[in-house]
Amino acid sequence: MTIYNFSAGPAVLPKTVLEIAQSEMLDYKNSGMSVMELSHRSSLFEDIIQQAEALLRELMAIPDNYKVLFLQGGASLQFTMLPLNLAQGKKALYVNTGSWSKKAISAAKAIETVEVEVIASSEDKNFTYIPELPETVDQEAAYLHITTNNTIEGTAYGKIPKVGKVPVIADMSSNILANDYHVEDFGVIYAGAQKNIGPAGLTVVIIREDLLNQEAVFAPMMDYALQAKNNSLYNTPPTYAIYIAKLVFEWVKEQGGVAGITAKDQQKAQLLYDAIEKSNLFTSPVAKDSRSITNIPFVTGDDELDKAFNKAALEQGFENLKGHRSVGGMRASLYNAFPVEGVEALVAFMETFEKENGGK
Repeated sequence: MTIYNFSAGPAVLPKTVLEIAQSEMLDYKNSGMSVMELSHRSSLFEDIIQQAEALLRELMAIPDNYKVLFLQGGASLQFTMLPLNLAQGKKALYVNTGSWSKKAISAAKAIETVEVEVIASSEDKNFTYIPELPETVDQEAAYLHITTNNTIEGTAYGKIPKVGKVPVIADMSSNILANDYHVEDFGVIYAGAQKNIGPAGLTVVIIREDLLNQEAVFAPMMDYALQAKNNSLYNTPPTYAIYIAKLVFEWVKEQGGVAGITAKDQQKAQLLYDAIEKSNLFTSPVAKDSRSITNIPFVTGDDELDKAFNKAALEQGFENLKGHRSVGGMRASLYNAFPVEGVEALVAFMETFEKENGGK
């Protein structure tokens, strides 16, 4: 039985990447050592991290005035690092579009020297749309924080808001390398690796140099300027995760880069959305103009039928389709490495399930 992994993260990785990692597991570049055994100060690892950065810069067309950092702590640590480095004694603006936005807002509010203002929210409709921003935004604010793709709720930004001189900060964890955004439209981009980049444990931060903190942060590990000065080597970084990320970046390049991979992602998403649209049983809870192409929730409208679908799907090899507990139903996460064949198989299964459960 073929297994299709729809997990929202840690998520599916390209098979070719895993095969390369397997072949190099015991002996990397004739060193007699695994990458996991390499010193982070060795020339072999320096080559890995430098190549990873160069590839990411190429793929995302990252301008020279941005630093690329390979950090730890997941995207959740960035919820605190951002206000700590950028907004002490200032106001930070947030858009509340779901569970992860709420956590980012809560973390910022915990810093007493930061004033937090939520300027837009879609909580009134259970986060099923991307809200409009006010016509005017405080130009003295340290930044505006958005979540470009909401993994749990299945919404995403089609266009990045323009807010004057206020830097836009983006949690891009679940759609990095799967969109047509431009880095120069952001002050900071950050992303946990475990969805489109590599294993859990690595976080990528892309930060414009003028936003690096001028004053030292009390916790050195959370100091952007210090991390940048040390080229992500202030302490031992997640070496193996960075190695896998490099392999994934090479794979993305082979797929036609971000443009090529995004086109494939759009194709996969359209297959599933088309099936949902023509169905008399399944519906999407998300506003059409706010739909994500990487995380697609759908429901039957009946909790017991949703449970039956998830149970039957699991028996057929469709792993991790159950929706997040806060949303329910089902959720298909179609990240870059997820195969189109998996979407086609899911659509066929949905059609069969509908015929067997009262569909017309």
